[in-house]
Amino acid sequence: MNHAELAAFLKSRRDRVRPSDVGLPTGPRRRVPGLRREEVAQLAGLSADYYTELERGRGAQPSAQVLASLARALRLNGDERDHLFHLTDRAVPPAAHGPTAHVQPALLGLLDQLATTPAQVITDMHETLVQNPLAAALLGRPPSVRGPGASFVHRWFTEPDARAIYPVEDHPHHSRVFVADLQAVAARRGRDSEVSRMVSVLRRRSQEFAGLWDTHDVALRRTDHKRIVHPALGVIELDCHSLFSEDGRQRLLWFAAPPGTEGAAQLELLSVIGTQDMTPSTNELGQSPA
Repeated sequence: MNHAELAAFLKSRRDRVRPSDVGLPTGPRRRVPGLRREEVAQLAGLSADYYTELERGRGAQPSAQVLASLARALRLNGDERDHLFHLTDRAVPPAAHGPTAHVQPALLGLLDQLATTPAQVITDMHETLVQNPLAAALLGRPPSVRGPGASFVHRWFTEPDARAIYPVEDHPHHSRVFVADLQAVAARRGRDSEVSRMVSVLRRRSQEFAGLWDTHDVALRRTDHKRIVHPALGVIELDCHSLFSEDGRQRLLWFAAPPGTEGAAQLELLSVIGTQDMTPSTNELGQSPA
């Protein structure tokens, strides 16, 4: 691992990103043209001390998840992201899937423009890749896990606590939607081992999933009306919209409410609550439903 080159590369990329590019305020007292170290750490879900050590050319080899998170926070393109992995002697992961996936530039560019509404990019397996601050405030950050547990669909059918984000009476609807969506993804991917493994595991572990899978209902989730349980604001009613990448393997989700509704007022309050908590997470990555 080339500590010196890694430190120089991180600093050069940090200097290039403007606060407005990532939805952060531009104050009059800024002494650097780009982001501060603590801002990069916050965006990447790292501790400020950990990121500072990396920029000083010290510390242990970062994990693939940490590198992927830094690539998103610093808005690296595909070549830059691969270079980051090479500098740390990590194998470059596949481009489309898993928590180390590289977010497609078109979706990331649109996400940058959605500063006033909760938005995030997920894979077709419902793994959260990147969120804006309002999405993190609404949904929470995703768990720092790899493998099947990175998928919200997997957690939905195997971890009861994952369902607390929605009112109990809405659970059957979301179960049906998740399974129908996964049916469509499985058909499009063909003989894909990742999907096959997940389906096999969920059929064994969840009678509910097995029963819904056997109905063979198929429907990609493009829009949905959701009631989200927020710990401070209560139940928030929102419309969830999806924009698919050209290959269908990533999706930009954003949440909105019609003007004048209670949901719109709650989103305004959320923007205040969300920006008040600027403490960086100590997790490598941030949990959220898809």
